Amino acid sequence: MQKILATLFITAAATFSGYGQNAESFTIKGSEGALYAELQKPQADAQKMPLVIICHGFSDNCNSQLLTDIADDLQRDGIASLRFDFNGHGRSEGRFQDMTVPNEIQDLKNVIAWAQSQPWVESISLLGHSQGGVVVSMTAGELGDKVISSIVLMAPAAVLRDDALRGNTMGVQYDPWNLTGDYVQLPFGGLKLGRKYIESAINLRIYETALNYTGPVLVIHGTHDRVVPYTYGERYNQGYQNSSIKLIPGEDHSFSVSTSEAARYAADWLVRNH
Repeated sequence: MQKILATLFITAAATFSGYGQNAESFTIKGSEGALYAELQKPQADAQKMPLVIICHGFSDNCNSQLLTDIADDLQRDGIASLRFDFNGHGRSEGRFQDMTVPNEIQDLKNVIAWAQSQPWVESISLLGHSQGGVVVSMTAGELGDKVISSIVLMAPAAVLRDDALRGNTMGVQYDPWNLTGDYVQLPFGGLKLGRKYIESAINLRIYETALNYTGPVLVIHGTHDRVVPYTYGERYNQGYQNSSIKLIPGEDHSFSVSTSEAARYAADWLVRNH
């Protein structure tokens, strides 16, 4: 832990955004460089309060509508939240091409270590959307319920391993057993999917690692999710010892049909299970 904390650095720069009062932006050192983070606290001078660390998905960033809605709801309910961009995403350092699920897990562990070093943090819960849900589930499985109080998985993308095995990630096709270059070009945003991402995804022990976590879990999934079928969320729910699932009829992968409803459901559960 001391070694991890020794690698952390914080460049605090207080900012007040439209996402809520008492918002502060700063950086935490991650696996591939500085991670951009935003912290929202209901009371700047409170001595102790719970913290929820919020993780975005593949090619996304920490300021999506879903995640900022959740942060705002938590703030109104007296709970602090920290959103951050994974390496190679948003305003964080690193190249998207070098991003892998394992190095995102290390990013999250560094953020958790930062949280553990803060005297005001009473407890730590995690929430992840899509690939961020996989990262949250595996990190909680490794650290256990003595470190992580509870987790919320929103459309957790455990399909990413199956996608890599069949050679089709986000619409781009490739031969996972005969990769000829350092990356494959994704069909959007000019992004490059790195060879290391594919190779590591094939060997991920997602459920085997995640299900070591024994604390309270909430899975939220839309029934019309075409990116990650809701059966992947159901598998998580069936495997955990202390889990519940909320299937939202007609909802898509991004929870764009009723973003505020999904955010409110997640926040309400975290109020009861922080």
